[in-house]
Amino acid sequence: MGDKLKVAVLYDVWAEEEAVETDAADAGRKRKIKEDREEITDALTKLGHEPFYHVLDGRPQSLYGLGKCGADLIFNLTESYAGDDTKEMNVAAYMDLLGIPYTGAGPHAHFLAQDKGTAKKMFAFHGIRTPYFATAYRGNIDHAHDVKFPLIVKPQLEDGSIGIDAEAVVNGVKELMERVEYVQNEFDSPALIEEYIEGREIYAAILGSYERTEVLPLVELDLSKLPEGTPKIASRDVKFERESRAYKLTKSKIADDLDEATVQKLSDTALAAYRAVKLRDYGRIDMRLTPEGEVYVIEANPNPWLSSKHEFAMAAKKSGRNYTQLIGEIVELAAHRGKIRTKSSTA
Repeated sequence: MGDKLKVAVLYDVWAEEEAVETDAADAGRKRKIKEDREEITDALTKLGHEPFYHVLDGRPQSLYGLGKCGADLIFNLTESYAGDDTKEMNVAAYMDLLGIPYTGAGPHAHFLAQDKGTAKKMFAFHGIRTPYFATAYRGNIDHAHDVKFPLIVKPQLEDGSIGIDAEAVVNGVKELMERVEYVQNEFDSPALIEEYIEGREIYAAILGSYERTEVLPLVELDLSKLPEGTPKIASRDVKFERESRAYKLTKSKIADDLDEATVQKLSDTALAAYRAVKLRDYGRIDMRLTPEGEVYVIEANPNPWLSSKHEFAMAAKKSGRNYTQLIGEIVELAAHRGKIRTKSSTA
């Protein structure tokens, strides 16, 4: 096979979104297209590949179409199937069945990372420090430690900070019971109850698979300017609600004030967590660094957002890579796994 690859940029839409055109040449006509999708398509074109969009819209026809789309490789940007983000792993498994190489995490990694209780058990098995926790669902309690307040309560099976707001941090039994009930009813999900760790929010972007992995420069989500009394957490407001006060008061930046030993400790911990839940190609590990210098892994994120303005690309830029090089490396990692040759990523 030659260097030029036909790359399907795969993403999902569901009921309230309309499926958009599948020709990359038409990109940008509809406002609903996410900016990272367009940027990735531009980068793939610069690398000499032939990108085109493929949409999974929740109908079987869109799945059948993926098998017939003629792609040499799939750049996987799906976050759910038909709006159900617990089926993200099923999309990866389907691509495995099709035998088409794809970027990012496989089904095992999606399952392990998304089920936060299972991920934390994996971290504990590998000796990686993570907050003590319990899970609760309809009266069943699993894996209870002797946890102490304050606690943070979140849906066990959601990502993207869904279900995490200022009320997620609780300081007493009554608040805890109310929040557990809210999570169960609102998300039909077990509630993950974990100790709230005070400290700096540090993200480690990791590029690579298996023996070839690199921890990129660390990024901090600076929560220090949040109002007094507001929990210092990466809530949904902080992450995504552009008009909210919390969003405007917080920003991500390169964590360049850490000493070498602390950077090493954070990087080693992140890499251990990345491997523990079988991430590959690219992933982000979210950690807390306490005032005493202890590192806690909060969660692992397979296939994090690749917008050029966000944390992963920020870390890649600090490492000396431009955006096109970053996308090229991710494609090369997937192509290598699928035993196909690509153009060099030294664009």
